[in-house]
Amino acid sequence: MDETSPLLGSQPHQDPDLVSPNLRPRHQELIPTPCGPIKPWSELSGLLRLYFCFSTVSLLALLGLTASSIYKQHMDAEVSDEDNFTVSLIQLVGILFCIYYISRGVLQENRQELVAFVLTVLVVMIRSVVNFSVLGSKGKQELLVRFVCIMCLGVVHVFCTMLLIRRPNMMAFRVGGALESLQEQYFLLNLCFSMVTFDLQAQLCLCILITTSDSAMSTTNSIILGVGVIWACLTAAVGAGAVLKESKGSVWAFMVLSLPQVAFFVYLLYTVVEKWFHDNTYTLEAAAVTGALISLVIKVVLFWGLIRLVHSFGQGLRERMFASS
Repeated sequence: MDETSPLLGSQPHQDPDLVSPNLRPRHQELIPTPCGPIKPWSELSGLLRLYFCFSTVSLLALLGLTASSIYKQHMDAEVSDEDNFTVSLIQLVGILFCIYYISRGVLQENRQELVAFVLTVLVVMIRSVVNFSVLGSKGKQELLVRFVCIMCLGVVHVFCTMLLIRRPNMMAFRVGGALESLQEQYFLLNLCFSMVTFDLQAQLCLCILITTSDSAMSTTNSIILGVGVIWACLTAAVGAGAVLKESKGSVWAFMVLSLPQVAFFVYLLYTVVEKWFHDNTYTLEAAAVTGALISLVIKVVLFWGLIRLVHSFGQGLRERMFASS
């Protein structure tokens, strides 16, 4: 169908500069936010409200259990275990991002965020299984409640979220209108925004791995790591702003800021691999290498998406997303 033709029969002659009402998104039924429009609570179905409340409460409960485990591992020398403490910190970060993903995924009918939520939940479950399987009997008793909750709730979340992902995505039409080009642009914009967040999550987890795997970290490495965390947050903020504001200058700034991160990954890989020749433990080192490689893959996909998205800036999507009426 021709994107510029009216949807319903013959229409009276209009100014060519005016958009047909059939092509206009229904902004008046959406709530504009700094991260894009969201659906009002009253528009969600009863089952969707129930699942959203259930997912939020269950994730907050897991957050509390994980924080309690971290406190015990930090305070009790008998319970504390380097590998387990590291996994608990990463689980904490993963659960926080899960709350963010499910909130945007439901309220924005955002498939990309829902996919990121499912992937994060699966990673949290896999980490729990691996960590629980290598613990001693006392360690398993300490983390049994958290392990059971993560596995049971994780299965429920993955199943329910997959059903949501399979539902028709009406938000793309409501923001982009009937123009397929704007709907595709909206999809790509959400993909890039989600990848920026996913990239930040991967980098924070990687920094936790490096920090906790080296108890005798030198002052220089500690400073480099601290700067790396701040740099990751700054880069993510620039990337998110570039996507939402359709700023080509900010996109190129984000790519330039990402280059030192790539060099940082290479440096981390070098320091971690070097440790393999000095001790006989490989769990955290292997996880750090895997995390760095995953971060590099995320960067490549993100750069590909941003390069495609830049070419569609200035075509009216931003005005539709943030219109208040």
